[in-house]
Amino acid sequence: MLPPILFVTLDSCRYDAFVEAKTPNLSAIGPLVRAQSPSHFTFASHAAFFMGFTPGDPLRREPYINPKYGKIFRMDGGGDPGVVAPYMTLKGRNVIDGLKNLGYRTIGSGAVNWFNPEHPTGRVLSVDFDAFGFAGGPNLKKQITWIDSTLLKVKPGAPPFVFLNLAETHVPYWHDGASWDGAYNPSVPFGNNNDAAEARRRQIACIEYCDAALAPLLERFADGTVIVCADHGDCWGEDGLWAHGVSHAKTLEVPLLFRLAANVG
Repeated sequence: MLPPILFVTLDSCRYDAFVEAKTPNLSAIGPLVRAQSPSHFTFASHAAFFMGFTPGDPLRREPYINPKYGKIFRMDGGGDPGVVAPYMTLKGRNVIDGLKNLGYRTIGSGAVNWFNPEHPTGRVLSVDFDAFGFAGGPNLKKQITWIDSTLLKVKPGAPPFVFLNLAETHVPYWHDGASWDGAYNPSVPFGNNNDAAEARRRQIACIEYCDAALAPLLERFADGTVIVCADHGDCWGEDGLWAHGVSHAKTLEVPLLFRLAANVG
Protein backbone atom coordinates (compact mmCIF):
# COMPACT_ATOMS: atom_id res chain seq x y z
CA MET A 1 0.00 0.00 0.00
CA LEU A 2 1.10 3.54 -0.71
CA PRO A 3 1.58 5.52 2.52
CA PRO A 4 -0.04 8.90 3.15
CA ILE A 5 2.55 11.67 2.93
CA LEU A 6 2.77 14.98 4.81
CA PHE A 7 5.37 17.58 3.79
CA VAL A 8 5.58 20.74 5.93
CA THR A 9 7.87 23.72 5.34
CA LEU A 10 8.50 26.18 8.18
CA ASP A 11 9.18 29.23 6.09
CA SER A 12 12.41 31.06 6.99
CA CYS A 13 13.04 28.97 10.11
CA ARG A 14 16.62 29.06 11.35
CA TYR A 15 18.20 25.83 12.53
CA ASP A 16 19.52 27.35 15.76
CA ALA A 17 16.12 28.84 16.59
CA PHE A 18 14.50 25.44 16.10
CA VAL A 19 17.07 23.88 18.45
CA GLU A 20 16.20 26.42 21.15
CA ALA A 21 12.44 25.99 20.76
CA LYS A 22 10.35 23.45 22.68
CA THR A 23 8.93 21.20 19.96
CA PRO A 24 7.59 17.96 21.48
CA ASN A 25 5.34 17.17 18.51
CA LEU A 26 7.75 17.96 15.69
CA SER A 27 10.71 16.40 17.47
CA ALA A 28 8.78 13.14 17.80
CA ILE A 29 8.94 12.73 14.00
CA GLY A 30 12.60 11.73 14.05
CA PRO A 31 16.13 12.94 14.75
CA LEU A 32 16.82 16.58 13.98
CA VAL A 33 19.24 17.09 11.09
CA ARG A 34 21.30 20.25 10.64
CA ALA A 35 20.72 20.50 6.92
CA GLN A 36 21.60 22.73 4.00
CA SER A 37 18.77 24.01 1.85
CA PRO A 38 19.13 24.14 -1.95
CA SER A 39 18.47 27.90 -1.97
CA HIS A 40 18.10 31.05 0.10
CA PHE A 41 14.57 32.11 -0.86
CA THR A 42 11.16 30.49 -0.98
CA PHE A 43 10.49 30.02 -4.68
CA ALA A 44 13.84 28.49 -5.56
CA SER A 45 13.90 26.18 -2.54
CA HIS A 46 10.40 24.84 -3.14
CA ALA A 47 11.02 24.44 -6.86
CA ALA A 48 13.99 22.27 -5.88
CA PHE A 49 11.96 20.37 -3.25
CA PHE A 50 9.35 19.60 -5.87
CA MET A 51 12.08 18.10 -8.04
CA GLY A 52 13.28 15.88 -5.21
CA PHE A 53 16.13 18.04 -3.89
CA THR A 54 15.18 18.25 -0.22
CA PRO A 55 17.52 19.79 2.38
CA GLY A 56 20.34 17.58 3.57
CA ASP A 57 23.76 17.18 5.09
CA PRO A 58 26.26 16.71 2.23
CA LEU A 59 28.92 15.32 4.59
CA ARG A 60 26.91 12.32 5.79
CA ARG A 61 26.87 9.20 3.62
CA GLU A 62 23.32 8.34 4.60
CA PRO A 63 20.36 8.13 2.23
CA TYR A 64 17.60 10.73 2.63
CA ILE A 65 19.69 12.72 5.12
CA ASN A 66 22.02 13.38 2.18
CA PRO A 67 19.91 13.59 -1.00
CA LYS A 68 23.06 13.30 -3.10
CA TYR A 69 23.62 9.86 -1.56
CA GLY A 70 20.00 8.77 -1.81
CA LYS A 71 16.86 10.85 -2.38
CA ILE A 72 13.49 10.62 -0.70
CA PHE A 73 11.84 11.49 -4.02
CA ARG A 74 13.66 11.11 -7.32
CA MET A 75 12.23 12.18 -10.65
CA ASP A 76 12.76 9.49 -13.26
CA GLY A 77 15.40 10.66 -15.73
CA GLY A 78 16.41 13.70 -13.70
CA GLY A 79 19.52 14.29 -11.63
CA ASP A 80 22.15 11.97 -10.24
CA PRO A 81 20.68 8.53 -9.37
CA GLY A 82 22.57 8.47 -6.08
CA VAL A 83 24.39 5.61 -4.38
CA VAL A 84 21.34 4.17 -2.63
CA ALA A 85 17.95 3.66 -4.27
CA PRO A 86 15.46 6.44 -3.57
CA TYR A 87 12.51 6.00 -1.26
CA MET A 88 10.25 6.77 -4.24
CA THR A 89 10.96 7.11 -7.94
CA LEU A 90 8.36 9.26 -9.66
CA LYS A 91 7.42 9.89 -13.27
CA GLY A 92 6.02 13.29 -14.16
CA ARG A 93 6.76 17.00 -14.31
CA ASN A 94 7.61 17.16 -10.62
CA VAL A 95 7.01 15.40 -7.30
CA ILE A 96 3.37 16.52 -7.15
CA ASP A 97 2.59 15.36 -10.67
CA GLY A 98 4.53 12.15 -10.09
CA LEU A 99 2.55 11.32 -6.96
CA LYS A 100 -0.71 12.02 -8.81
CA ASN A 101 0.42 9.54 -11.45
CA LEU A 102 0.75 6.92 -8.68
CA GLY A 103 -2.80 7.57 -7.54
CA TYR A 104 -2.25 10.12 -4.78
CA ARG A 105 -4.73 12.90 -4.09
CA THR A 106 -2.50 15.99 -3.82
CA ILE A 107 -3.52 18.78 -1.46
CA GLY A 108 -1.44 21.89 -0.88
CA SER A 109 -1.61 25.08 1.15
CA GLY A 110 0.90 27.92 0.99
CA ALA A 111 1.08 31.01 3.16
CA VAL A 112 3.74 33.28 1.66
CA ASN A 113 3.20 35.24 -1.55
CA TRP A 114 5.35 32.98 -3.71
CA PHE A 115 2.36 30.59 -3.50
CA ASN A 116 -0.31 33.13 -4.43
CA PRO A 117 -2.07 31.55 -7.44
CA GLU A 118 -3.31 34.97 -8.55
CA HIS A 119 0.24 35.67 -9.69
CA PRO A 120 1.98 33.75 -12.49
CA THR A 121 4.89 32.96 -10.18
CA GLY A 122 2.53 31.53 -7.57
CA ARG A 123 0.83 29.36 -10.14
CA VAL A 124 4.15 27.69 -10.92
CA LEU A 125 4.29 26.26 -7.39
CA SER A 126 0.58 25.58 -6.94
CA VAL A 127 -0.91 24.57 -10.31
CA ASP A 128 -0.12 20.83 -10.10
CA PHE A 129 -2.07 20.18 -6.89
CA ASP A 130 -5.54 18.66 -7.11
CA ALA A 131 -6.62 21.22 -4.51
CA PHE A 132 -4.66 24.25 -3.34
CA GLY A 133 -5.48 26.83 -0.67
CA PHE A 134 -3.55 30.09 -0.35
CA ALA A 135 -3.50 31.53 3.17
CA GLY A 136 -2.01 34.96 2.44
CA GLY A 137 0.12 35.26 5.55
CA PRO A 138 0.33 33.58 8.96
CA ASN A 139 -2.98 31.67 9.21
CA LEU A 140 -1.84 28.21 10.30
CA LYS A 141 -5.00 27.17 12.15
CA LYS A 142 -7.15 28.18 9.17
CA GLN A 143 -4.80 26.29 6.86
CA ILE A 144 -5.15 23.16 8.97
CA THR A 145 -8.94 23.53 9.06
CA TRP A 146 -8.98 23.81 5.26
CA ILE A 147 -6.71 20.76 4.91
CA ASP A 148 -8.94 18.75 7.25
CA SER A 149 -12.09 19.62 5.28
CA THR A 150 -10.36 18.84 1.98
CA LEU A 151 -9.12 15.48 3.24
CA LEU A 152 -12.72 14.52 4.00
CA LYS A 153 -13.40 14.68 0.27
CA VAL A 154 -10.63 12.23 -0.63
CA LYS A 155 -12.05 8.99 -2.04
CA PRO A 156 -11.37 5.85 0.01
CA GLY A 157 -8.29 4.06 -1.28
CA ALA A 158 -6.66 7.21 -2.65
CA PRO A 159 -3.64 8.01 -0.46
CA PRO A 160 -3.24 11.73 0.32
CA PHE A 161 -0.16 13.85 -0.23
CA VAL A 162 -0.50 17.00 1.85
CA PHE A 163 1.92 19.89 1.46
CA LEU A 164 1.83 22.78 3.94
CA ASN A 165 3.92 25.94 3.84
CA LEU A 166 3.38 28.11 6.91
CA ALA A 167 4.30 31.76 7.42
CA GLU A 168 4.38 32.21 11.19
CA THR A 169 8.16 31.67 11.20
CA HIS A 170 8.66 34.20 8.36
CA VAL A 171 9.38 37.86 9.10
CA PRO A 172 7.96 39.70 10.98
CA TYR A 173 7.58 36.48 13.06
CA TRP A 174 3.98 36.65 14.22
CA HIS A 175 1.26 34.19 15.13
CA ASP A 176 -2.40 34.51 15.99
CA GLY A 177 -2.71 35.81 19.54
CA ALA A 178 0.95 36.89 19.78
CA SER A 179 1.66 39.45 22.50
CA TRP A 180 3.85 41.65 20.28
CA ASP A 181 3.02 44.11 17.52
CA GLY A 182 3.27 42.38 14.16
CA ALA A 183 3.60 45.74 12.43
CA TYR A 184 7.17 46.01 13.71
CA ASN A 185 9.61 43.83 11.80
CA PRO A 186 12.86 43.28 13.73
CA SER A 187 14.72 41.93 10.69
CA VAL A 188 14.56 44.24 7.67
CA PRO A 189 17.21 44.22 4.92
CA PHE A 190 19.13 47.50 5.13
CA GLY A 191 16.89 48.47 8.06
CA ASN A 192 17.77 51.01 10.74
CA ASN A 193 15.70 49.56 13.56
CA ASN A 194 16.60 45.88 13.57
CA ASP A 195 16.89 43.77 16.70
CA ALA A 196 18.51 40.33 16.52
CA ALA A 197 17.49 39.35 20.05
CA GLU A 198 13.87 40.24 19.37
CA ALA A 199 13.92 38.40 16.04
CA ARG A 200 15.20 35.28 17.79
CA ARG A 201 12.69 35.55 20.63
CA ARG A 202 9.81 35.92 18.21
CA GLN A 203 10.81 33.13 15.86
CA ILE A 204 11.30 30.70 18.73
CA ALA A 205 7.84 31.61 20.06
CA CYS A 206 6.36 31.11 16.59
CA ILE A 207 8.02 27.70 16.24
CA GLU A 208 6.50 26.64 19.55
CA TYR A 209 3.08 27.94 18.48
CA CYS A 210 3.32 25.99 15.22
CA ASP A 211 4.43 22.84 17.04
CA ALA A 212 1.27 22.91 19.17
CA ALA A 213 -1.02 23.83 16.26
CA LEU A 214 0.38 21.05 14.05
CA ALA A 215 -0.21 18.29 16.62
CA PRO A 216 -3.59 17.09 15.23
CA LEU A 217 -2.30 17.05 11.65
CA LEU A 218 0.82 15.14 12.68
CA GLU A 219 -1.37 12.65 14.52
CA ARG A 220 -3.47 12.17 11.39
CA PHE A 221 -0.30 11.12 9.57
CA ALA A 222 1.10 9.06 12.46
CA ASP A 223 1.34 5.96 10.26
CA GLY A 224 2.53 7.80 7.17
CA THR A 225 5.59 9.49 5.76
CA VAL A 226 6.26 12.89 7.29
CA ILE A 227 8.86 15.45 6.19
CA VAL A 228 9.33 18.76 8.01
CA CYS A 229 11.99 21.29 7.10
CA ALA A 230 12.60 24.96 6.45
CA ASP A 231 13.03 26.29 2.95
CA HIS A 232 15.77 28.66 4.12
CA GLY A 233 16.89 30.52 7.20
CA ASP A 234 17.34 34.20 7.99
CA CYS A 235 20.29 36.39 8.83
CA TRP A 236 20.05 38.35 12.05
CA GLY A 237 22.91 40.75 11.61
CA GLU A 238 25.60 38.23 10.66
CA ASP A 239 28.08 40.01 8.37
CA GLY A 240 25.70 42.98 8.40
CA LEU A 241 22.93 41.00 6.67
CA TRP A 242 19.27 40.69 7.61
CA ALA A 243 16.45 38.32 6.56
CA HIS A 244 17.03 36.20 3.44
CA GLY A 245 17.33 36.33 -0.34
CA VAL A 246 21.13 36.35 -0.08
CA SER A 247 23.45 33.35 -0.07
CA HIS A 248 24.90 33.02 3.43
CA ALA A 249 25.57 30.22 5.89
CA LYS A 250 22.57 31.29 8.00
CA THR A 251 20.13 31.52 5.09
CA LEU A 252 21.11 28.02 3.91
CA GLU A 253 21.22 26.30 7.31
CA VAL A 254 17.82 24.73 8.12
CA PRO A 255 16.20 22.11 10.35
CA LEU A 256 15.12 18.80 8.81
CA LEU A 257 13.11 16.01 10.40
CA PHE A 258 11.52 13.06 8.66
CA ARG A 259 9.99 9.65 9.13
CA LEU A 260 9.52 7.37 6.13
CA ALA A 261 6.74 4.79 6.26
CA ALA A 262 7.36 1.30 4.95
CA ASN A 263 5.31 -0.63 2.40
CA VAL A 264 5.88 1.67 -0.56
CA GLY A 265 4.01 0.23 -3.52
